[in-house]
Amino acid sequence: MSRKSRALPPSPFRRFNSSPEVIWLVVMMYVRFPLSLRNVEDLLFERGIDICHETVRQWWGRFGPIFAGDIRRQRVNRMRGFRHWRWHLDEMYVKLNGEMVYLWRAVDHEGEILESFVTRTRDKAAALTFMKKTLKRHGSLGAIRTDGLRSYRAAMKDLGNQEKQEVARWANNRVENSHLPFRRRERAMLRFRRMKTLQKFASVHANVHNHFNLERHLVDRKTYKQRRSAAQAEWQSFMG
Repeated sequence: MSRKSRALPPSPFRRFNSSPEVIWLVVMMYVRFPLSLRNVEDLLFERGIDICHETVRQWWGRFGPIFAGDIRRQRVNRMRGFRHWRWHLDEMYVKLNGEMVYLWRAVDHEGEILESFVTRTRDKAAALTFMKKTLKRHGSLGAIRTDGLRSYRAAMKDLGNQEKQEVARWANNRVENSHLPFRRRERAMLRFRRMKTLQKFASVHANVHNHFNLERHLVDRKTYKQRRSAAQAEWQSFMG
């Protein structure tokens, strides 16, 4: 008896009139660069692509998490066997309709963003939830560098890994610098209005930023061009 072939999942682009290439371009431009919805609309019009800025909003909200999920899964699979990496944890404030909320972020020793998590408080419960989520997704680690916030130490005590915490002056500059690309995007978007949107965009932006973070200041021009071409080709493969 012949074995039945497994059916492929339906394409997420099947109900859209635009081609996957155009959708890929729109999502990349809006999430990767500090552009507003209308900036993307105008730049696409210069290329002969006429879409509304509300279409840009709809496409990044629908396809951004799909692309970001593919990037995250590939990185997690590559790094799970590496147990001696160092994490840097920090929290930054974000204004939400005049209210202050906190965006918790974990960055690895290479400067790539592991996790983004939004809360209304900056206490032990928020730190514990954030760390449990990060550990569950990315596995164990060698050391954790934080600032002097007491919530980190209290959360690590509950998790039983307080001996891995490192607190020192200037030790957490790597995660502090990783906030800058998000701050540029925040200004271009004229801030956020809902917690759900902030959480979604922070997660999508982090993974897309990781994918195109080619460390151009550390390599020569030839190596950078090779990495850039590889990153573009891999991004296009997500459309499959």
